[in-house]
Amino acid sequence: MPHGFDRLTALDSSFLLLEKPHTPLHVASTMIFEAGPLRTAEGGIDAARVQEHLLAELHRIPRYRQKISWVPLSWRPVWIDDERFHLDYHVRHTSLPRPGSDEQLKRLSARIMEQPLDPSRPLWEMWIVEGLEGDRFATISKVHHCMIDGVSGVDLMRILLSMAPEVGTGEPARWLPRAAPSAVRLWWDEMMRRAAMPLQLLDGLRVFAEEAQETRREVASRVRAAVELVAGSLQLASRTPLNRPVGAHRRFDWLDMDLARIRTIRRALGGSLNDVVLTIVTGAVQRFLQRRHVNPAGVPFRVMAPVSVRTSDQRGALGNQVSAWTIDLPLDEVDPREQLRRISARTAALKSSGQAVGASVLTGMAEWSSSTLLALGARNVSRMMPVNLIVTNVPGPQFPIYMQGARLLQTFPLVPLVDNLGLGIALMSYDGHLCWGFNADYDLLPDLGAFVRGISDAFADLERLAAPPVELAARAATATVGTSAPRIVRSPAG
Repeated sequence: MPHGFDRLTALDSSFLLLEKPHTPLHVASTMIFEAGPLRTAEGGIDAARVQEHLLAELHRIPRYRQKISWVPLSWRPVWIDDERFHLDYHVRHTSLPRPGSDEQLKRLSARIMEQPLDPSRPLWEMWIVEGLEGDRFATISKVHHCMIDGVSGVDLMRILLSMAPEVGTGEPARWLPRAAPSAVRLWWDEMMRRAAMPLQLLDGLRVFAEEAQETRREVASRVRAAVELVAGSLQLASRTPLNRPVGAHRRFDWLDMDLARIRTIRRALGGSLNDVVLTIVTGAVQRFLQRRHVNPAGVPFRVMAPVSVRTSDQRGALGNQVSAWTIDLPLDEVDPREQLRRISARTAALKSSGQAVGASVLTGMAEWSSSTLLALGARNVSRMMPVNLIVTNVPGPQFPIYMQGARLLQTFPLVPLVDNLGLGIALMSYDGHLCWGFNADYDLLPDLGAFVRGISDAFADLERLAAPPVELAARAATATVGTSAPRIVRSPAG
């Protein structure tokens, strides 16, 4: 960390440059906990204890005490320590009207998540929400995308939460902010960086060749993957009811599925867990377009699926180490089994083509680009989005975790929206659950609840195909005597 600051990568910088007042680019989540030992004698939640715990752990995530500063005469941002950092600003305590429902929590989550973070302070907030029915409480957290991607967000969960239901906090480590660099220091360091670019570029090419195992075939495949990715990104997304200019307000909904049932479908019908997820999304999008009087078979529909390129030695580090696949959903196919087969074939081809590696090559090249070009590119990319929808699926811990003894029950993630993307779908698996979070423009999707029901219906279609005939007969008999079928846990739409 030279001279008291850290430079952002080109990818991290792009999330700052792409942000607009009506499209804040923070990732977020609503986590629901059992009250447990955090319940106070009055029936509230001991937020002070949560703050003490966070304060004791902040030395492990120094970025949470840093803010953005900009290099003079440049579009390049850097991290510097926030000399006025105070935890009370970032951790807020609020309540739903008792007994608060999940629907009310969704509406509060949407209202908090749609508000931009203050760029003059560290770019994160956490709201502790008490009053939720069923002896539960929630946290609503948001962190700017320039700080974390999905995988580093899971690593962050493991720092702030624990695997044991232990109660108690350690002593906070002493923290002294580093002196902020002067504008002249920042400018001079940037000029030196640019002067060194030619040598660093040569060294980067050498590393690129070494990582490619010094074989022409591997180098060629990486270059070809990058070229294919660029060519695909030049194809503009089709215009659908989901792809219109977005406003500043949001709706947030969620769905909780049994992860074991998803795995049963995968074992019976083939493909990966993520292939099954994309097949479910295909069925939901078909239903949505039909409700909007659009023929799905006539609509090319592309999904962006972020892919982590984080290496094992980068685990626990903040920042973005992510690439992306683009996948055409088979909306022209009505058979879910055939949808899954086509999606699986596409993802298998993407794995073999190295498109994720190609995207990481392009990201590395962006480090050498002009800061002005980087800014212009980031600010105009949303006008030429090559995809209709983002679906990001992050694996989380498959065991219970706790915050000061309070067990985490569910965690519903949020992926931010950009211009012309009216819906984003984020998923996280946790302790046998597959938790879906749906972030939508308030006006474009007043029927977001119907879209979520479409997800449930598409899941049921796949499960019927995967179930053995004996099991289907047993379910039919159960339904006859008035017992509900295996449930998908879902709260009312917001």
